[in-house]
Amino acid sequence: MAKKSSIEKNNRRRRMTKKFSGRRARLKAIAQDRNKPVEERFAATLKLAEMPRNSSATRIRNRCEMTGRPRGFYRKHGFVEVARIPDFYTEGDDKVIFWKKLV
Repeated sequence: MAKKSSIEKNNRRRRMTKKFSGRRARLKAIAQDRNKPVEERFAATLKLAEMPRNSSATRIRNRCEMTGRPRGFYRKHGFVEVARIPDFYTEGDDKVIFWKKLV
């Protein structure tokens, strides 16, 4: 199980990315358009740099929806391959289950 703070931080990044996605896309389109004047492209680049860093989609970490585990993540399903339930049976006997069927 991941720390609650890292899961919440990632959720905050998702919300911020969603909030700024339209503005960020417009500015990136202006900055990459070779037909626009250099001054306008540079101004768009500066406005992009002023935006919050966490509004960029590349800062989002893919995590398991159930456990928050960042490694072994299957993007297609939204979960890690296996999740362990501690204390489900006797001491030290973890039950391995598959949360979603891996197709």
